[in-house]
Amino acid sequence: MSKTLQAKFHGEMLALYDHCARIGFRPVLFRRLVILKGGVEAARELVFKPGTTGLERLVEAKKTEFSMEAAMTRPEYRALFAPLEIKEAAKRLEGSATRERSRGRLSATVNHTKQA
Repeated sequence: MSKTLQAKFHGEMLALYDHCARIGFRPVLFRRLVILKGGVEAARELVFKPGTTGLERLVEAKKTEFSMEAAMTRPEYRALFAPLEIKEAAKRLEGSATRERSRGRLSATVNHTKQA
């Protein structure tokens, strides 16, 4: 997996925040996760996580081209993801137009280990 391709995808994930802000919402926790884990790892984690509303907000605004799922399914980024991850992203994009908004929230959690 090319570091250059990973960096390009990471930059695109950070840019999604700016696109979303221009249409009226700021996915702050998404941005934080991308910064903490990197764009590729954040996408891998979020694509299987139910209850996130970012895609639903983009559907409402008719701007799904600015979604993480759309970026994951682009030919230039397919090498970064497993076939199952790409399939799930495509499935979410296809099903997003007919789903009701979930009102779920993305939570940024930090794992703390207990010191003895």
